[in-house]
Amino acid sequence: MSEEAFNDAPELGESYQACEAEVRQFLAPLWTATETLPAAVRPFVHAIHGWAVRTDRIADEGSPEGREERFARWRADTLAELRSGRSGHPVRRAFVDTVRRWDLDQALVEEHLDAVRADCAAVPAFETFADLRRDYLRGTSGAVAELWSPLLQPRGPEAPRRMSALGEACQMADVFQDLSADLAAGRCYLPGADLRRFGLTAGDLRRGDGGRQEALGAVVDVQLAHWRGLLDEAAPVTAAVREEYQPFLHTLLLGAELHYDEVALLGSRALTDGMAPLSPDGVAPLSPDGVAGRRPHRPGPGPVPEHVAVIMDGNRRWAEARGLPVHQGHRSGGRAVLRLVNAALRLGIRHLSVYAFSTENWDRPPEELAALFESLSDGIGRGMEWLHGLGVQVRWCGRRDRIDTTLASWISLAESMTCHNDALMLTVCMDHGGREELTAAARALAAEAVAGTVRPEDIRPADLARHLYVPELPDVDLLVRTSGEQRISNFLPWHLAYAELVFDPTPWPDYDLARLKDAVTAYAARERRFGSNGGLPAQPSGEEPVRSG
Repeated sequence: MSEEAFNDAPELGESYQACEAEVRQFLAPLWTATETLPAAVRPFVHAIHGWAVRTDRIADEGSPEGREERFARWRADTLAELRSGRSGHPVRRAFVDTVRRWDLDQALVEEHLDAVRADCAAVPAFETFADLRRDYLRGTSGAVAELWSPLLQPRGPEAPRRMSALGEACQMADVFQDLSADLAAGRCYLPGADLRRFGLTAGDLRRGDGGRQEALGAVVDVQLAHWRGLLDEAAPVTAAVREEYQPFLHTLLLGAELHYDEVALLGSRALTDGMAPLSPDGVAPLSPDGVAGRRPHRPGPGPVPEHVAVIMDGNRRWAEARGLPVHQGHRSGGRAVLRLVNAALRLGIRHLSVYAFSTENWDRPPEELAALFESLSDGIGRGMEWLHGLGVQVRWCGRRDRIDTTLASWISLAESMTCHNDALMLTVCMDHGGREELTAAARALAAEAVAGTVRPEDIRPADLARHLYVPELPDVDLLVRTSGEQRISNFLPWHLAYAELVFDPTPWPDYDLARLKDAVTAYAARERRFGSNGGLPAQPSGEEPVRSG
């Protein structure tokens, strides 16, 4: 909130600043997401979140004795001040002003307070997921998300419900974030019917019974299915608001999706190991001293491919299936790219290449191209610091003379910023076509022959490889194509000579860590012969493998 906005009301300005500080200190990823909103609405969203964070702290912190009494006083004071329109409390003052200024639904405030009070007063006991959703997820975070919904000026009757589903999906992340600690304290938020289905009790979860790993993993899988349903319900919400509000919703969705991926990777270990708190970027875990670090690799059994290439297909079909405009499919596909990067890091993959735009894609309608380039520019611009913080090096593979100048600038800047990173090499294949790349390389090699710097009879595969867009790019070990198509579409043909191929029916925006892990598991189960009778190690790009007679 700018100082100029409250020159006549300095105490109110200080209250808005106190709300923002509350969120930044105790729920930093939410603060980061809110900072993407236009300045005109940002302070009011911070005010709602600041009040909600303080409400949660009053319910959780301090000695148990008198906690219910303290919360009852907080609840009563909040509701009384909303009726009067005045507050002297440093946090509630801004919250009351926001609710009254925007004429927000005060029944949602009461719903949230009642849900938090019920959670504070009794040990959780939810029979079904529907009970958990109605009595806890909806009231704690769904109601808050619906409370700030009018600030984003949503369109359509379904928008409030989808906003609530987004909040509920984020609360599921919190359930798993605190799961091991809650279990140790005798509190279990997982539905009792789901536990009994696999012959388990809350005590079994608390002990992490080593003899019941299959059942424990099955319970986690059921919770992931519930969570996936919330994410699917919430995903179209980004199309219900104007473009300037969409990054906020995409950031919240991405945070929930990354948490979902982490639980899917941990499996039954999510019940006992817990999840490290997240840094403000929403991805890197925090060590006990509050310093952000990188999560360790968690590869599955068998070899992990060194280089995975992905043809990201299905954005348009994903959008059409949900009645959304095509550009919303591309926006959601951008989130899936960031999820893929995180998944590759967690699985120990060293090289990741993604087919972002092909030479054949120029045939698409101009309006779709403009929306696609804008989406790619926005995604790279917003994700650059995140990639850099994770140690990802970004490289461009493709023509550089035809792409939209804004997008080209963002990719070049990402290349420059991340050039010394080595945790993962992310190659963005932009305006790439395999035949055109090979033709350009042959043309350059022919020029060398004409100049006399190389004799035609001495030319070897490595000589051609020197003239490819990224000469140091290694051969692809595993190619994944999404959305059910089974072709390579002119993508990296030189590097795919001995790649293993996996075709996944999932449309690209829904592709997640679990699916990449399945592809890696399929890769590990295959015997790679490289044209010989026995398996040989993969050859560097441009070097011919030994072939059988």
